[in-house]
Amino acid sequence: MTKHGDTLDCIDIHKQLAFNHPLLINHSIQLKPTTIPKWTINNNNNSEKGGSFPFRRDGISCPLGTVIVKRTTLEDLIQAQSLKSMGFKSSRYVSSKSKNIDLSGYHFAVAQYKKFHYGAKGNLNIWEPEVSPNQFSLASITISAGSNEQFQGIRAGWIADGFNKTGCYNTLCPGFVQVSTDIPLGYLLQPVSTYGGKQYEVGINMYKDHITGNWWLVAFNNNYVGYWPKSLFTDVGLGHGGSLASWGGEVYSPVKEKSPSMGSGHFPQQKSYTKVAYMNDFVVYNDLGSEGMTPPLDTLKTFSSTPNCYKVKKDQPLFGHVWDDAIFYGGPGGCTF
Repeated sequence: MTKHGDTLDCIDIHKQLAFNHPLLINHSIQLKPTTIPKWTINNNNNSEKGGSFPFRRDGISCPLGTVIVKRTTLEDLIQAQSLKSMGFKSSRYVSSKSKNIDLSGYHFAVAQYKKFHYGAKGNLNIWEPEVSPNQFSLASITISAGSNEQFQGIRAGWIADGFNKTGCYNTLCPGFVQVSTDIPLGYLLQPVSTYGGKQYEVGINMYKDHITGNWWLVAFNNNYVGYWPKSLFTDVGLGHGGSLASWGGEVYSPVKEKSPSMGSGHFPQQKSYTKVAYMNDFVVYNDLGSEGMTPPLDTLKTFSSTPNCYKVKKDQPLFGHVWDDAIFYGGPGGCTF
């Protein structure tokens, strides 16, 4: 058991929940990528102008042939059902032309890269916004393709929900294949950033292995956490690649209930990067197996669904800590539908 009260188990890699998915029957596990972007190899996940990366300090690791998994509690199951009923709709919203999507209660502040690609990465500073039951506030990187019923997307980041925990959205839904022996998804991220003080980041990297077609998740000092298998995706979805990458925040609150804060809870108008939520060190992979490129800021389109409660801005000199590739986002919330 960890100091935060979570119980971690080592389970047979072939018996993880991922293989309850009907499309993964007889799936052959890929223990590591066959192709590794050069940017992933060379990046040591440290931002000179940003913060430190939190990492598990409990020293727990599992033997080969197993993966480390946070033991599911009744609270986790209730949380998963609640999140399923609330849904994550930002990816669909910003990438779909459909007018039939109910977005009541959802608010977004994101930067979007609307070109074909094979992956994206970035660093997210970690906050612990206050939320009430049946609310969430998250920060993530999302890759998506397709529209309407053909929409497909993958995302990774951190989430604060009504159970007062900030961590990675976990794998209670089958499909994601974990291979890491020491990074359990759903683990509490600690410490978190403080307003005007020390900043803590998590580096997220998702890219398509051009030989197997699997989409890999790399995080926490280049740790290969796992992948979404090719068989989950269609040719009009993520089977060929992504058509949109987005970086930013999303919150949800029931209708007629005031929305929670996003990020630090402050608009991106502060004169210090330590007072706002940010994402930096953007990279997109425009070619399979490529080194990756930093997209010029003028190719990133910013969007806020509720500007009076949440805003998103590109790097500005007023921060005194100028990045060539960063966005700042967030807000106090308080909006209702």
